[in-house]
Amino acid sequence: MTRPEGTASIGANIVRRAILSGILLAAMGHAALAQTYGFATLPPGSLNHTTASAVAKVLKEKAGINVLVQPTAGDQIIVPMVARGEVEIGITNILELANYYEGGKNPDLRLIGAAHPLRTAFWVRKDAPMQTIADLKGKKVTLGYSAMRTIDTVSRAILATAGLTEKDISPIMVPNVVRSADDFISGSSDMFFFAFGGPKVREADATVGGIRVLDIDPAGMAAARKVTPYGYLADVQPGPVFIGVSKPMKVYSFDNVLITNAKVSDEVIYKMIATLDQNNADLVSVQPVLREFSAANLFKTYDIPYHPGALKYFSDKGIKARALE
Repeated sequence: MTRPEGTASIGANIVRRAILSGILLAAMGHAALAQTYGFATLPPGSLNHTTASAVAKVLKEKAGINVLVQPTAGDQIIVPMVARGEVEIGITNILELANYYEGGKNPDLRLIGAAHPLRTAFWVRKDAPMQTIADLKGKKVTLGYSAMRTIDTVSRAILATAGLTEKDISPIMVPNVVRSADDFISGSSDMFFFAFGGPKVREADATVGGIRVLDIDPAGMAAARKVTPYGYLADVQPGPVFIGVSKPMKVYSFDNVLITNAKVSDEVIYKMIATLDQNNADLVSVQPVLREFSAANLFKTYDIPYHPGALKYFSDKGIKARALE
């Protein structure tokens, strides 16, 4: 059978165009990864700044993704920056994100996933008679947190685990967690709130002659979730980080989350997650709290949309969303 004249030429042209298209798409992908991505976080010296630095280092060294860590004054600045697309990535806590997302009023916000838990506690003096959250009834308890409104919500949720409200305690109004610890050290309050790992916890322990974490009744978590649905109990063991913990116990926790904007490409988010998931040891060498980081731990059942690039990675790896513990 005789082939019509020009058929071979047409076929060759189609092949060449397909090859050129593939080359162009690959080049566009490499260009996307080659640009610099802003990463909004808290000031140097904070837990989140160290986390952002670890992530940026690994993405640059292992995937060639340029990430510029951009310190800000606080979460109330980080989330709007990401929502407006002024930076491509941010790290904040889930309560701050939920407050700003407001059920879709800031529709371009997207989750990458949970970076690591923030384990917190109410501490009292080691020789104090209080043993549980319920024992704070009638005691001087720091509250308010005018500069850290999320912490006020968390504190009220912890009180709710024992059926307590502001009416059952003697509130000591403070602007932030550092003031909470300072008031405790000075004797102005009977307890203080902080996250494990904070230098102020170690200072309080050394200054007052020892501190102890108050026990939380797991049965009270239903009441706590009426204050905020994002808290859960996490196990801790005695150890250098967990000051005031003398036995295995559960402490109130909520997540620090990585966030992005809907306009960031799927390819970039997918590549970021893959790189971080495959290089956990390098993350931990800079930020020890990331020892629990993994793609499986990123994906939780939050009512805020995940970025499509993240969802594709989870789907490709067969990762299912985990319920809050």
